[in-house]
Amino acid sequence: MFTPYDWQEGIGNRAQYIEGKLAQGVPVLAASLDEGIVLFAYRRQAKKIYEIYDRLIFAGIGQQSDVEAMRMGAVDFAHQEGYNRSEEDVTIQRVATALSAPLKKAFADFNTAPPVVRILFAEVNRSVEDDLYYSLDYDGDYSIFRKTAVLTGSSTQSELFDGKIEPVLGMKPNKAAEALKEIWQLAMEHEERPLKELLQGLTAEAVLLERSDLHENRFRILMGEE
Repeated sequence: MFTPYDWQEGIGNRAQYIEGKLAQGVPVLAASLDEGIVLFAYRRQAKKIYEIYDRLIFAGIGQQSDVEAMRMGAVDFAHQEGYNRSEEDVTIQRVATALSAPLKKAFADFNTAPPVVRILFAEVNRSVEDDLYYSLDYDGDYSIFRKTAVLTGSSTQSELFDGKIEPVLGMKPNKAAEALKEIWQLAMEHEERPLKELLQGLTAEAVLLERSDLHENRFRILMGEE
C-alpha cells in the first residue's frame, strides 16, 4: 500500500537526484542597466541564453533536453498569448505561471523521469526598477527578483555571488558583460574544481535585451557570437 510517507520519501529522493544533477550546472548572471538587461553565462556547444518574446529573455541549466523543452514551451505559449490576446498580455508572470503547472505535475509523477531543469526568465520594462526576474524550479515553484539575478545549480553556488553583482548596475553594456565575466570567474574559484578545469571547453556568452523599442530587434549579442 502506498502511504503518504512513501510519497513524501519518493518526492525527497527525486529532489535529491535532481539537485545532484543541477549542482554540475554552470551559473548564469543577470543585471539591469539603463540600456536594458544583460545576461552572462558560460556555455558548451548549445546557446544558453535565448529571446522568448519582445521583452522576454530565457536562460536555463540542467539536462539539455529538459531545458530545450521548457524553452520551446515558453516560446509557444508567449506567441499564442500574443496572437489570441495582445502583445501586452505576454508578461513574465503569465509565461512563468504557464510553465509552472506542467513542471509541478511532471515532478510529482513517479511514472516518468523527473525534469532536471532550473530556468531564469527576465523581462525588460521602462526602467531598472520595473525590470523583473523569475527563477523557475524543477518542482514548479518560482522566486521573483529585481535589478539582479543569479541562476545556479545549488544554494552553495548562489552564496558565492551574494552582493557581487550590484556594482555592475551603473555600467554600460559591454563593460557590464566584462565585469560579470570577471565576477563569475572570481566567485567560481571557490568551487571544488580548479577554475582552469571548470572553464575547459566553455565559451563566454553575454547578451543585452535592450530597453528602448526604437530598434526592430531588442536582443543584441555582446559576447560569444558564432
